[in-house]
Amino acid sequence: MDTVALGAIASLVAGLGTGVGALPVLLPWMPDTKVEGVLLGIGGGIMLAATSFSLIVPGTEAAVDLGYSEAIAALIMGLGICLGGGLLWLVHNRFPHEHIFKGKEGPAVANLKRIWLFVAAITLHNFPEGLAVGVGFGSGNTTQGLTLALGIALQNMPEGLVVAWSLKSLHYSPFYALGISTLTGLVEPVGGLVGAGLVSIAQEALPWGMALAAGAMLFVIVDEIIPDISQKSLGQSGTLGVMAGFVVMMCLDIAWG
Repeated sequence: MDTVALGAIASLVAGLGTGVGALPVLLPWMPDTKVEGVLLGIGGGIMLAATSFSLIVPGTEAAVDLGYSEAIAALIMGLGICLGGGLLWLVHNRFPHEHIFKGKEGPAVANLKRIWLFVAAITLHNFPEGLAVGVGFGSGNTTQGLTLALGIALQNMPEGLVVAWSLKSLHYSPFYALGISTLTGLVEPVGGLVGAGLVSIAQEALPWGMALAAGAMLFVIVDEIIPDISQKSLGQSGTLGVMAGFVVMMCLDIAWG
């Protein structure tokens, strides 16, 4: 099986983590904000470690392997990260969406149900994750790609649960909340195809692909996850979750990557 297909399949499996993580929404129980803060923190910590150890570090090494000096490799990664974050910033400001905790962003639209604004927001969040997995496989390093896919799947589980719980608190049925949470992860294979296809066509694009994915994920962490943690956590529970998630992904990447 070629790397593009592997990237798409792995990103699909990672995306389905949102649905798996959301399964507890079917139980007759709702968590307090402290639990949600910890879960959001874990997801954010995993994303932050994946950005660092699975994208920026190997992207820099790939640039050096292509013959660039370390200074030029650093410049490529820095420019790519800024470009990836800038592209996602542009998309966020051009497409209408609504975050569950932050509220509405982007241009105002009429006659569009609030639930679809939520779906749009989470879709914008998940696309960079699929892109990162696809780039990981497109590099030709299957182990690295699998490690990144596993990390994203683990990150999606608490995120999917928090989304489903939030929809349930807005009086949507548990099964509807589960279905929406699962649906939002299905954009990740699209990102996986784009990422794997980009770097498989030309290995020279690998450092740029990893930098773009890293920048997009950093934008999500800073623009969405950190503010959500600040709003939903009590005390330092969200911070402890970030640290726990970061350590888990770091250990996975060091041990397997």
